[in-house]
Amino acid sequence: GTGEFVVALDGVGTQTGELVFYVTGSSARQTEASKGKPTDATIAAIVDVLEYRGDVVYRKGHVED
Repeated sequence: GTGEFVVALDGVGTQTGELVFYVTGSSARQTEASKGKPTDATIAAIVDVLEYRGDVVYRKGHVED
């Protein structure tokens, strides 16, 4: 992430602190939650696990010690 904020319509019911994928442009208006709504960004998925080069770098609900 770049540390910048994006205001997006929530199409999947996210909770505070969850890592998400979002879509922009015309794709942002093609979900059931956003059809016909004037949005430039829509959250499309909640990330459960993120791997980078074979290593798990994020796991939903996992807190590092």
